[in-house]
Amino acid sequence: MIPKPLRTVGIGGAIILGGLLTLNLASSVTIRAIRFSNEAKRRKIGLPCGVCRGKGFYICKLCKGNATINWSPLFDPVAINPCLCPTCDGNRVQRCLNCLGRGFD
Repeated sequence: MIPKPLRTVGIGGAIILGGLLTLNLASSVTIRAIRFSNEAKRRKIGLPCGVCRGKGFYICKLCKGNATINWSPLFDPVAINPCLCPTCDGNRVQRCLNCLGRGFD
């Protein structure tokens, strides 16, 4: 049997925690809805990005689409190691930095 004062504290804590979770969920849904509507408005009237031509991606400028770069830890390289491109992670394309991958300005 749980003592009555401890039960009251537990019920109060559960009510407060439930209220906080409900507020968190409601605010999260509202913020996402506002972002979605703003994004739809921008997409509707926005011009396509001039850098990526509206695609949101372009060929990686570091590896030039090869997925690897030649790297050596020494200033005067004795051996050059092919390494995975750190900019595109081997995907050969990188997200447009002008439009942040959205495809429009």
